[in-house]
Amino acid sequence: MSDNRPLGIFDSGLGGLTVVNAIKQKIPNEHIVYVGDTARVPYGNKSVQLIVKFSSQITQFLLEKDAKLIVVACNTASALALPTLQNEFNIPIIGVITPGANSAAELTKNNKVGVIGTIATINSKVYQKELFKINPLINTISQACPLFVPLVEEGLLEGPIVSAIIAHYIKNLDLSRIDTLILGCTHYPLLKPAIKKYINNLMLIDSADSIAKEAYLILKNNHIINDNTKQGQQDFYVTDSPSNFANIARRFLGYPIQNVKTAPIS
Repeated sequence: MSDNRPLGIFDSGLGGLTVVNAIKQKIPNEHIVYVGDTARVPYGNKSVQLIVKFSSQITQFLLEKDAKLIVVACNTASALALPTLQNEFNIPIIGVITPGANSAAELTKNNKVGVIGTIATINSKVYQKELFKINPLINTISQACPLFVPLVEEGLLEGPIVSAIIAHYIKNLDLSRIDTLILGCTHYPLLKPAIKKYINNLMLIDSADSIAKEAYLILKNNHIINDNTKQGQQDFYVTDSPSNFANIARRFLGYPIQNVKTAPIS
């Protein structure tokens, strides 16, 4: 029987829209409810306790929207809150870390992988631990890039300021050693054209496509897939004013969205 309950997807802000886009491409008939915690972005410089609290609040909100699967489309929340969410809530909940690590492990030729992400994600060493579990021979070089999320949230994707900030962070990675670079934040793909100018021919990994495949398999294996042939609807919520969200969301999604609502989460 077809299950038309929505997928719940959340992020600290807009970055998770890259995951929305990938899921829409992979399983276009699924309904999606997206929450961007724009009032409290970024998560990357906050404590573990706060990130767990925020993630639990949003998960509860998505359950009230009758979500059948929740995707934590935020690397920081996936790194620090996912185990708590999976223990606390009786629903399939997946994060973006494992799919990204699996892709990097498959693609690296010299077992040397770079990771860029928020301060919280990098300090958690979650990608290093995940890659070690997959292949103990992989060496990981990490760099926190705390200014990347504010750049994307402000719509600053190119220009001298963006170039200077990228150069500042990338110089701390040993590009002569690594052959693969994980974009350890769902905001970062929007900076991909600018980042590519500084990383030679490294393989760039973002986990949106991988997590879309994982979501599809979970829906199929649990018999909760929506078999309706009509394209699924999308509902967007933010925790702050929705006015600016729609404008920036168009850059992520490639199409305009309307009727962004404010979620009563605080």
